[in-house]
This record gives sequence, structure tokens and C-alpha cells, in this order.
Amino acid sequence: MDKKIITPKEKRVILENFTSLSTLQGISYLIPLVILPYLIRVIGPEKFGLIAFAQALIQYFMIFTDYGFSLTATRKISLCKDQKQASTIFSTVMTVKFILAFLSYLILLFLINAIPKFRHDWLLYVFSFGAVIGNTLFPVWLFQGAEKMKFITIINIIGGIIYTVSLFIFVKEPADYLLVPLLNSLFFIITGLLGLYIAFKEFDLEFVFQSYSNIREELKTGWEIFISIVAINTYTATRIFAVGLLTNNTLTGYYSIAEKITGVIQAFPLASLSQAIYPRISKIFAKSKRRALRLMHKVQHSTTLTYLLAIPVLFFLSPVIVKIACGKNYPEVVISLKLLLLSMFFISANAFKIQFLLVCGRPDIYSRIHVLAALLGLPLIFIFIHYFSYLGAAAATITIETIIFISTSQILYALTNNYRKPR
Repeated sequence: MDKKIITPKEKRVILENFTSLSTLQGISYLIPLVILPYLIRVIGPEKFGLIAFAQALIQYFMIFTDYGFSLTATRKISLCKDQKQASTIFSTVMTVKFILAFLSYLILLFLINAIPKFRHDWLLYVFSFGAVIGNTLFPVWLFQGAEKMKFITIINIIGGIIYTVSLFIFVKEPADYLLVPLLNSLFFIITGLLGLYIAFKEFDLEFVFQSYSNIREELKTGWEIFISIVAINTYTATRIFAVGLLTNNTLTGYYSIAEKITGVIQAFPLASLSQAIYPRISKIFAKSKRRALRLMHKVQHSTTLTYLLAIPVLFFLSPVIVKIACGKNYPEVVISLKLLLLSMFFISANAFKIQFLLVCGRPDIYSRIHVLAALLGLPLIFIFIHYFSYLGAAAATITIETIIFISTSQILYALTNNYRKPR
């Protein structure tokens, strides 16, 4: 029988990585909130909504180029035995990401030429695409798998500060709105190059051109996770995109502000803890399935209780939060935020349960849950937005996350029943 759920050394590693990722997530989301009132005042909600719509489109390309490596490659690196193996994994993943980034750019050019809505603001989308390049270059998955998250934090804090200062210096009037995606892209590319430099220096990596068979195998390995992430973003990133298609830039701006605020609350500390614990719990699972399951439940119960207590408080403070974030009180943002906070309970209560499906080697089930949620959620989003405007996106989110929560709980209980028995 396992006497301890987690050893002091494991706890220290998780805490160090959680602290680094929490700082990173906090900075990543707080920086936009710092500049949010300034941008809304200078370029206005309409241009802000247009930029948010472009970012929602670019998000699809970032998902495509990531190809699920944030999970599959992270797990591989966490179980890596030597430097040679790490170099092979690194080389294969980066090669695939470069190929996917090039294909993404070709697709963007096609969309700009084929669709009038995109062609009218073509420069906005081209400037925004730099974020895809930077995201491709930055081997976040490598640092996460090696449990060296402090490097990610340092790089992004420096880049974030430079980006923020640049916005205040160069964006002075509505006509400067194109500088927002341009500066954002430069921030991504610079941090990506720094990440690569540190990766080579810290881990003594070598980039080796990979054979077609290795590339194909990597694509095959990540396929189910990729489909899952595409499915997840079908009902997450699509919300802003759908609001932009079915309403107008101003309402898109209001709704995107609410999502940004919700993102801060969700990322700090939920996303940070999830990313910090994933490589460690994968290692624990390889030694003791029962201990890994107990640790997952302990973390999940603590997280659920934290958000259960925090969400009602945030719900009533929503007008104050919006006023601080936007510089004034927008009723449209407040009501969107309140609805999204309700969905957050189900997200927080399910975060580590659904992640555990990957830990125990069942990406097929993980994928199936999200694909079914996408098949239900995508039409639901468009139907709700059609009838309830921008608020429909938030209402659809509550419905979808509730279904995912119930499904995951039932499946995981049946799947891990044998892990509960003492050995």
C-alpha cells in the first residue's frame, strides 16, 4: 500500500513549477488587462472587437501548429532518459511545427483572397499571423516536460513588459490600431527566439533533420490529442469568432473583454496548476497508478472547493471588476462575465479529471469526449447567438461545460475502478 500520496521532493518540484507558471499566467493575462482601458479609450470598442475577431481566427492556426504537442511532447520529454533521445524528440516536433506553420500561412493567404470580410482588413490578419510564427518557435512543451518552467516565466515577463510599454508609446489614436497586432506579433517572435536559444543552451540539444517515417510517426502519435484540442477550440475559440460573424465589431469587443477577464480568473491558478502537475503525475502514474489517482482526486477536490467559494464573490463584484479593467462600466460586459463565471465552476470541477485520461494512456476517450462536445457545441453556439446575440455564446458555454463535466465523471469512475484497490 502507498503510504504517501506525494513525496516532499515531488511536492517541491510541483510547487516550483506552479509558482513559475502562475507568475507567467498572471503576467500573460494581467498585461492585457492593464492595457485594456487604454486601448478601448484610444481605438474604441469597435476596433478592439475587430482585433479580437482577427485574433480568434489566428488562434485556429496556433492550434494547428501546436498539434497537441503541449500534451504529447510534454509527456515524452517528462519520460525521456537521455540527451540523445531528447534531441530526437525536439528535432521531430520542431520540424512538424515548421511545416504546419508554412501550411497555415498559405491557408491564411487563401482566406484573404477568397473572402471579402478578410480581404477588406487583410493587413490586420497578416500582422496578426506573427503570433503563429512566435508560438511555433517557442518550445514551451520542452520546458514543461523537463519541469523547468522558470525559463518560460522569465522570457515572457521581459517580453510582456516591452510589449506593454511599446503599446503606450506607439498607439495614440484610432488609426494606430494596426500597430496592436504588429507589436503583439513582434513580442511572440522575440520571445520564441529567446526560448529556442535557452533550450539549446540549457539542454545541450542538437537539431537533426528527421526522416519522413519519424515525422509521420510523430503526426500519428499526436493525432488523437490534436483532434481533441481542435474539438475543444471548436466551442471555445469559436465563440468570439461566431459573435464576430453574426453580430458586429462593437458587440464582439464587449464579449471578448468578458472572455479575457474570465481567462485571468481561470488561468490563475487553475491553468498553472494543471500544467505544473501534468508531467509530475505522469511520472507518478508510471510507478503507482493508485497513488497517481489519489493525488489527482486530492488536487481536484481542493480546486473545486476554491472555485466554489470564489465564484459567488466574483459574481457580485463583476461590475467593479469590469470598471477596473475597462475604465468604465459596460453593462454588456458585466452580464457576459457573470454568465461565463457560471460555466467556470464546471471547468474547474473537471480540469484534473479529464487530464487524468491522458495520464492513464487513454487519449482515445479524451478525444471522444471533446469531439462529441464539439459536434453538439458548435451548432449550439451559432443557434444561441442567433437568438440571444452575444449572450448566446456564454449561455452555450454553460451548457457544453456541464455536459462535459457529467460525461467525464462517469467515464473516469468506471475506467479507474481497479486503481482504487490496494495492492
